[in-house]
Amino acid sequence: MRIKQLTTLSGEILNKINNLLPILSDNVRTLKHEELEEMINDKNTVIFIAEEDEDIVGMLVFIIYKLPSGVKAWIEDVIVKEDQQGRGIGRMLVETAIEYAKKLNIKKIDLTSSPFRIAANILYPKLGFKKRDTNVYRLEL
Repeated sequence: MRIKQLTTLSGEILNKINNLLPILSDNVRTLKHEELEEMINDKNTVIFIAEEDEDIVGMLVFIIYKLPSGVKAWIEDVIVKEDQQGRGIGRMLVETAIEYAKKLNIKKIDLTSSPFRIAANILYPKLGFKKRDTNVYRLEL
C-alpha cells in the first residue's frame, strides 16, 4: 500500500478515479479529463491516492484556503473501495493529509462526515478531530 499525491493524469487514472466516485453518492457525476487535470494543477488542491497492485483503492481531496484569520484546510471526498474498507486505508489517507498540513504550518483542518458513515465517524475523533458545535448550511444553485 502506498499513499501519494496525484501529480500526473492519464486516461487510466481518470477511469480509476471515476470508478471510486459512486462510493460517495449515487448521483455523483463522472469527471472529465480537463476537470481532474485542473484540480491536479491547482496549488490549493491536493489529491492523495492510495495505490496497491497498480490500482487506486482510495483517495482524499485536501483543499487549502487563506482567510484573514489564517491559512486553513478542508478534507473532502475521502473514498475507499468497498472491498478494501477496514484495512486502515482511510486512516493512512487522513494521516498523510495531516502531515502535509503540518509541513505547510496549517493549524486547522475541517471536514464533515455523514452520520451513516459509521467507520469514518469513529476514525476522525481517533485522529484528533473534534466535533464542532456549529450548523453547516448549503445553498445549491
